[in-house]
Amino acid sequence: VCSSDLEVANYCELVGADVDMIRKGIGTDLRIGKKFLYPGIGFGGSCFPKDILALLNSGSEVGFDFKIINSILEVNRKQKLRLIEKVKLYFGEDLTGLKFGLWGLSFKADTDDIREAASLYMIDELLNLGASVTAFDPEAMNNAKEIYDHKIQFASNQYEAIENADALLIATEWSVFRNPDFNKMDKL
Repeated sequence: VCSSDLEVANYCELVGADVDMIRKGIGTDLRIGKKFLYPGIGFGGSCFPKDILALLNSGSEVGFDFKIINSILEVNRKQKLRLIEKVKLYFGEDLTGLKFGLWGLSFKADTDDIREAASLYMIDELLNLGASVTAFDPEAMNNAKEIYDHKIQFASNQYEAIENADALLIATEWSVFRNPDFNKMDKL
């Protein structure tokens, strides 16, 4: 996810535009394509963030200020908490006593890697605001337990994570989350 995608999505939300239509339009330009034009909650993992920081540090060593890279990192940092800002708009600043289900802990689907995952930033902020969190991820639960073992609850499946929850946050695009049983979710 490119930081410009994130900013375009946030702008579209403010003005009532459909970011998916813009994504499709831009993707018709064969020089750009449509494969990576999906706005989301920020990038994570180990490679891309590390490579960006290495380039930033290399520039710093020779006195070069990578303004665009600094901007990318700032947009990404803010984007990782974008869903929490929406939560606070809906529930208010004090989330004490509220329970949040969280689907996805890894920085992307099909991995157990949680390094720099947006979910970690969201969990920390939810806990700081007094909320409780119950999380589920098909692969990354053991890695997350090393950090949050007694701070949050871990569910054995995605539906258990939302039992009696006030809201659900989806932090990873796992295919198992794409077509949930909405009737079952409503009952839980």
